[in-house]
Amino acid sequence: MKKIVFLAIFLFVFAFLDAQWLHVSPDSRRLIKDDGSVFFYMADTGWELFHRCDKKQTEMYLKDRKEKGFNVIQAVVLAELDGLHTPNTEGEVPLMDDDPLHPNEKYFQHVDWVIHKAANLGIYMAVLPTWGDKWNKRWGVGPVIFDTPEKAQSYGKWIGSRYKNQPNIIWILGGDRNPERPGHFEIIRAMARGIREGDGGKHLISYHPSGGVSTSRWFHKESWLDFNMAQTGHMERNNPVYEVIGHDYKLKPVKPCLDGEPQYEDLPVAFTDRNERFVAYDARQAAYWSVLAGALGHTYGNNNVWQMYAPGKKPEVYARIPWYYAIHQPGARQMGYMRRLFESRPFIEMLPDQDILADVYGQDKSTIRAARGADRSFVIIYSSFGAPVHLRMEKMASDYLNGYWYNPREGKSIPIPAFKNNRKVQAFVPPSSGSRTDWVLVLDDPGKKYPDPGNFLLK
Repeated sequence: MKKIVFLAIFLFVFAFLDAQWLHVSPDSRRLIKDDGSVFFYMADTGWELFHRCDKKQTEMYLKDRKEKGFNVIQAVVLAELDGLHTPNTEGEVPLMDDDPLHPNEKYFQHVDWVIHKAANLGIYMAVLPTWGDKWNKRWGVGPVIFDTPEKAQSYGKWIGSRYKNQPNIIWILGGDRNPERPGHFEIIRAMARGIREGDGGKHLISYHPSGGVSTSRWFHKESWLDFNMAQTGHMERNNPVYEVIGHDYKLKPVKPCLDGEPQYEDLPVAFTDRNERFVAYDARQAAYWSVLAGALGHTYGNNNVWQMYAPGKKPEVYARIPWYYAIHQPGARQMGYMRRLFESRPFIEMLPDQDILADVYGQDKSTIRAARGADRSFVIIYSSFGAPVHLRMEKMASDYLNGYWYNPREGKSIPIPAFKNNRKVQAFVPPSSGSRTDWVLVLDDPGKKYPDPGNFLLK
């Protein structure tokens, strides 16, 4: 018996030998690990993962997301889709008699298992302790169970304490709801206070708001909020998400920022079934626009996957493809391509810089987004429609440059041979153009010997 206990402890410790805690970087722009390496937050919204998937399905899902380049999964403990009363796949509900002060141990043992499995794969869990309908029931199933700050703080303390030694946790409060009256603010702050008390301040905390806003509207200066999160939402194509991120990027005091819920692949535009659906291009566009505006990373979503839709389940928001097929829709893999590109350059030193785009006739700075290295050794420019890019070349430090045209649809690159940097303005024409034909221009100082982003391997 002692050998079995020892083995279990050994395996548990071994699972976390490579796990590192996350911190805000010294410049307050990115997230970093214990060893100082930058953490590019690349998340998938698996909101119903704890609630609707069994162990075999969870393992399949996590392995797929790991293979595609995701390193964060956003999931909810007290889930949206009748998460209090519809049992999980093991027949357990999370709370006894809807009482947040009496959690069901068997339900949370499954949550434990999912978090440990993610850790084994090097995946961080951005965990929402509850969906928003449990404290602000503007819509949804509810019921409201966090009706006092005391309940919120006690639950926050309990769940924070339970996972205080799990390095692969990020706490996300809110749950698609905005605070609307003083009592709501008290509940949110109390839950954050409880988590901090429970985990000793070991984990990062953010907040997931409703569509069209960022946490900076209410909580930017509050000490418990480690990074701002926006939900730019699902109401339109070509949504200028860079405006929200750009706004948060410029705030003082400086905090990292992120789009935690952009337009979802395969979701009808504006939630209307007669409309066209968002496709992989829409997901890519939002991702590049956000990161080049200064975001610490990005969150992808698929309408079928967030709800873990499958035959026998009610399709929410016109879901139509079982999640285990939808995980292979192209937008997901293209998020990994994006992460690979940004990690191939010193991402922690990247600065948004629209001024590198020359003021020439026909150059639409709203659809072409640009960033550069702090030392001006590289630039990354995203052209949404494959339009030519005109650059102010004095923004580059080197007398010679080389680079790549990076195809964000396929993760492949076309080299640009070294050339002399001797023009004030230079035009760069993508290999192709047209509807949903986006390209990324990467220019480098040859002396830095940055790798080909098309061949760069994620760690």
